[in-house]
Amino acid sequence: MAPGIIEIIGAVLFAVAIVHTFSTKLFERLAHARPAHAGLWHLLGEVEVVFGFWALVLMLCMAALLGKDGATAYLDGRNFTEPLFVFVIMVIAATRPILQSTAAAVRLLARALPLPGSMGPYIVILAVVPLLGSFITEPAAMTLAALILARRIFAGGISPRLQYATLGVLFVNVSIGGTLTPFAAPPVLMVAAKWHWDMAFMLSNIGWKAAVAVLFNAVAAATLFARELGRLDDPSDGIGPGEVKDTPVPLPLVLVHVLFLAGVVVFSHHSAVFMGLFLFFLGVVHAYERHQDRLMLREGLMVAFFLAGLVVLGGQQQWWLQPALMSMSSEAVYYGATALTAITDNAALTYLGSLVEGLSDQFKYALVTGAVTGGGLTVIANAPNPAGMALLKRYFGDGSVSPLGLFLAAIPPTISAILAFRLL
Repeated sequence: MAPGIIEIIGAVLFAVAIVHTFSTKLFERLAHARPAHAGLWHLLGEVEVVFGFWALVLMLCMAALLGKDGATAYLDGRNFTEPLFVFVIMVIAATRPILQSTAAAVRLLARALPLPGSMGPYIVILAVVPLLGSFITEPAAMTLAALILARRIFAGGISPRLQYATLGVLFVNVSIGGTLTPFAAPPVLMVAAKWHWDMAFMLSNIGWKAAVAVLFNAVAAATLFARELGRLDDPSDGIGPGEVKDTPVPLPLVLVHVLFLAGVVVFSHHSAVFMGLFLFFLGVVHAYERHQDRLMLREGLMVAFFLAGLVVLGGQQQWWLQPALMSMSSEAVYYGATALTAITDNAALTYLGSLVEGLSDQFKYALVTGAVTGGGLTVIANAPNPAGMALLKRYFGDGSVSPLGLFLAAIPPTISAILAFRLL
């Protein structure tokens, strides 16, 4: 079917948004060059704002062409559960009780590795926490890994090369690390029920290969930067450089936070339930403020805004994405999905594939593994990536991450994922 005017406008705005994502530093320079409107330029220079801004432009175009009712009907037809879930899980996972418990587990595992400096914790954070995402969901794993990396590695003043290499490995490992189960990675979740992919199938066909690649990526990055990591103090005392050690959180309060986290994960597809749990959670946080740090509400809302914009704009891309995927062979679709994931959310690709009947098992495997393989190449490739970006970008030179730098840094771990999924 030929695309309509709205679909064409949506595709053009989607392309503009992608270009904008790679051009945020231009707006930061404009903010310094034109201080009269510095606030506006700074706003447009925030990666998390990009897709939400162009989604607003799309809605204005739809309102002009279809009327208010047509525009609101389109919005009502979109599913915003994932942006809401990422917001909630990001806020809960970033609380002191959850973060302290995870950091203690990382230290315990790191002690088993006879490595100098921060090499042990570095490997554990980049290998174990992403695989944990198969059970607590990828957004929660990304939030925990990014926060611990920020406090234990990035705060030590590491080199830009190590910063980008770490970010690239983190994004790729979280994307592929959620494939041990059928319910944690959005690209898998989109197809698991329809294609009857259960836990046994995921572990035996995809999960163990992903685990091999995750471990290899973490060890390879630690080995490549062994000298620099070896010079970083081992954070076995539980604090990072220049930090004051937190007062231990009482165990009952930790358990309450874990129960809230588990409840949100269990009801991750029911926004009315997990938003209700979140409101109860806010009440508990307020009651025990002395055991809490600042809640990451702003960061979480910015990430949710980014993902909501991607949902709105992505809804107009099916007319060209689905034919592009379905025209490929089972061999070509793996690499096609890996490439297309870099410019669109990987869950959208597998969802489009799930709409087609009669696909071969080889095609299904190639589509899903290709979608997760490319999930670390850009900030828009995988839903948890904006969360990691929001938590770590302040440690980079000018407070922003170069999209090209991220892309180049993610290529080596992406290649190892390709080798794992295609050769093992």
